[in-house]
Amino acid sequence: MRLQWTDPVTGAVGYLVVHTLRSSLATGGTRMRAGCTVTEVEDLARGMANKTATFDLPVGGAKGGIDFDPKDPRAIEVLERFCEAMRPWIDAHWVTAEDLGVPQHLIDEVFEKLGLGQSYHAAIRRADDPAATLERVRNGLNAAVEGGFLLGDVIGGYGVAHACLAAAVSWGQSPAATTVAIQGIGTMGGAAAYYLHEAGMTVTALADAAGTLYCADGLDVPALLDLRDGFGEIDRARLPDGIEQRPRAAILSVDADILVPAAISYAITPDNSYDITARIIVEAANAATTPEAEAMLAARGIPVLPDFVANAGAVAWAWWLLLGEVDDNPENSFDRLRTIMHSKVAELLSEWTEHGRTPRETGHRWADEPAPLAGPVVIP
Repeated sequence: MRLQWTDPVTGAVGYLVVHTLRSSLATGGTRMRAGCTVTEVEDLARGMANKTATFDLPVGGAKGGIDFDPKDPRAIEVLERFCEAMRPWIDAHWVTAEDLGVPQHLIDEVFEKLGLGQSYHAAIRRADDPAATLERVRNGLNAAVEGGFLLGDVIGGYGVAHACLAAAVSWGQSPAATTVAIQGIGTMGGAAAYYLHEAGMTVTALADAAGTLYCADGLDVPALLDLRDGFGEIDRARLPDGIEQRPRAAILSVDADILVPAAISYAITPDNSYDITARIIVEAANAATTPEAEAMLAARGIPVLPDFVANAGAVAWAWWLLLGEVDDNPENSFDRLRTIMHSKVAELLSEWTEHGRTPRETGHRWADEPAPLAGPVVIP
């Protein structure tokens, strides 16, 4: 199902695409970027359906998208009007959350202003005690973790980091002997960089909208993350010594074992895929690699860990939290996600090395056979 909306004030165009309903629910974030198209939102909704099926979640997939610059001072008002227009779906069927250009705190502010409490509203309202469920969700999202972060902000990037670590394990390579380059240091990319650095992997390059930062000996990731502004860009005026500044596109050709595209969709195309020398690509951004580029990379022996596995930790965790399967103790969430992610990546890469099946082909087999629903979704 596709819905198109035009903002009466700015002329911005927004879309809601519902790919699949399970138990009359679908989940998927809302993004905002200039140039967002319905085709893009369709791809993302399909990806969300793949994520929920792959991780055996009892919901379908959807996505929202708004063609508008998130840096425009009117952006939050546009987001509010979009959510108001989508109220019938937001009330009863669509569980949404942060995405590119829309941080979680911002969409939660909009939902609270609309009297909906929090962006998981469509699920929370089904609980026997919605107030208690809302409190559990907020406690989980706002649980403090090491580094001064909140659990809800870093859990997706933590999953991406462990997808990367699982890839290194599959090679029999220690984190300290493995290098990684990350395109994008917002919520997902920044958290992935932090946890990879903490695990001892050498992060040689980080890219934001202003360019690529490179250091062969490894970047001080926590120090650089402290220099980010509200849009995930690093203040170049305060860069530490010893960091080389390169063009933004240079991130793809950096000499690193692992490349993590964690910014925009369709970042890797046939035109730039030959610049990539990494052993593996781990998709932290949704739909980061075009199908044509992925086929070209596979022909060169470079696998792509698809987004619907590598970055699905955020949606899986959100539903574990809603279903009461994890709580506000971060270690419980980290342990569960780490175990599942390592198991899934090991299987994907085993199929790749032993049978030549791309990780996406194997992942799609999982997604096409979701766990059957035992009954209606019960939100405790």
